[in-house]
Amino acid sequence: MVGLVPLALLMIARQLSPSSQGLGTHQQLGLPPCSMRLIFGIRCPACGMTTSWSYFTRGQWLDSVQVNSGGFLLALVACLGVVLSVICLVKPGVDLMRYQKVAGITALCIALVTFVDWAVRLYQ
Repeated sequence: MVGLVPLALLMIARQLSPSSQGLGTHQQLGLPPCSMRLIFGIRCPACGMTTSWSYFTRGQWLDSVQVNSGGFLLALVACLGVVLSVICLVKPGVDLMRYQKVAGITALCIALVTFVDWAVRLYQ
């Protein structure tokens, strides 16, 4: 069941057309523009993530990385989550809890990449 969430997100991202501006793709879902951009005039760390996922699902991985590196990494992890869910479905005895530390470190690394990417974009 858990694998259905990242799978659904990837499927939704595939249905969206990536914005040529590199951000704003989420507005196709009826969501508002980024509040941080509206209020402060700067991108937030998540700006471009939906666009990144949309590129990722099309196999345009370089575009995905260029738009939002953290988004690219999250999409990779989402794919891994789907694969691991299928493995657990086929082999119920798989002990995923032993990978808890690796998962935590991976999440922290993705957050760090996202914030470094954001800082670099702010000063370009």
